[in-house]
Amino acid sequence: MLTDTQKIGAVITGVGIFFTFLGIVFLFDRGFLTFGNILFICGIFLVIGVQQAFAFFFQKKRAIATFFFFLGVLLILFKFTFIGLFIEFFGFLNLFANFIPVVLAFLRRIPYIGELLNMGCIKQFIDRTSPDYCLPE
Repeated sequence: MLTDTQKIGAVITGVGIFFTFLGIVFLFDRGFLTFGNILFICGIFLVIGVQQAFAFFFQKKRAIATFFFFLGVLLILFKFTFIGLFIEFFGFLNLFANFIPVVLAFLRRIPYIGELLNMGCIKQFIDRTSPDYCLPE
């Protein structure tokens, strides 16, 4: 089970992703992107804990991905929004690519989102691009 802190962190992480999405939709709005980045990073720290977050971000094998992720965040803060977002996205993919199958398996269990992800062409695309991953029952 998740602790209350982890539940709050999961919500904050989700809100951060939502604000980042809004920043992209509103033509790279720097305010939304900055707020989304701050919430996302704070949420990750709350979900996995401060020590584990530092251990995750500052491993040798993830050093380059962490550098690009935080460089992108800083570039967005310093008004280089378009370039910063792409650099941050590159770092994000390299940092969190291993978690994508877990997230997709979780999302497939949520009532309306799962139905959307299990539709014909979307299901085929997800099955082709991500390996099979089952969550424990």
